Amino acid sequence: MAYRRKKAVFKACTKCKALVSLEASKCPICGNESFTENWSGMIIVVDPEKSKLAKSLGITKPGKYAIRLGG
Repeated sequence: MAYRRKKAVFKACTKCKALVSLEASKCPICGNESFTENWSGMIIVVDPEKSKLAKSLGITKPGKYAIRLGG
């Protein structure tokens, strides 16, 4: 059975890995203007101060983030 990749719903900031809409031109987290649609895994951070995972990933603001950029 052939694998078909679903159409991207988000693109990821190449600097902070924040996930934003495909229409966004600037990252709301860091202000970067470079994005990729080639990302995998997602973490949603609600309270970065209490999240050990957010701290280990260097996430300081609430939001949706890609776990990995690239294939």
